[in-house]
Amino acid sequence: MKQHILPAIRLTLVCIVFFCGVYTLAIYGIAQAAPAKGKGEEVTVNNKTVGYKLIGQSFTQDKYFWGRPSAVGYNAAGSGGSNKGPSNPDYLHDVQSRIDTFLVHNPGIKKEDIPSDLVTASGSGEDPDISVEAASIQVKRIAAVRGIDGTKINALVTANTEGPLFGLFGTQKVNVLKLNIALDEMK
Repeated sequence: MKQHILPAIRLTLVCIVFFCGVYTLAIYGIAQAAPAKGKGEEVTVNNKTVGYKLIGQSFTQDKYFWGRPSAVGYNAAGSGGSNKGPSNPDYLHDVQSRIDTFLVHNPGIKKEDIPSDLVTASGSGEDPDISVEAASIQVKRIAAVRGIDGTKINALVTANTEGPLFGLFGTQKVNVLKLNIALDEMK
């Protein structure tokens, strides 16, 4: 038994030192090389912080683009998905409720035309981006509420569209906070 317990205790101590010390310091060092030293990239307007680039926010007014729903109420301290499967009745109810709300605020849109990212939460529950399709389908509503030509808003969406990472990974996306700030700055 001694043959197994002593090596197990040594391995446990080595793991504790590595994961509590060395690994933690390595990750901290990497974060210090990141923009804003790993504290998040603040988005400011008129010297006032209005949000963070990588954390989604709730926009519910018709004059703004709506982002992805959040499974955690946009609470950055509690990041996580709903963990409900696609056949879960509660999940299906939540999605149907989001579809109904979207259709009420966007008359003339058909249910099958609504992009999934407008009615389903992301894995983190805090996704700051939506697809170009999700932004484009909202242009008519925003143009009507703000009294702005839809082609100008479409151009704004195009100007705020980010390509895939390194041109390879992911799809085109639009950061909702940045888009709404640009929308407010539009004359």
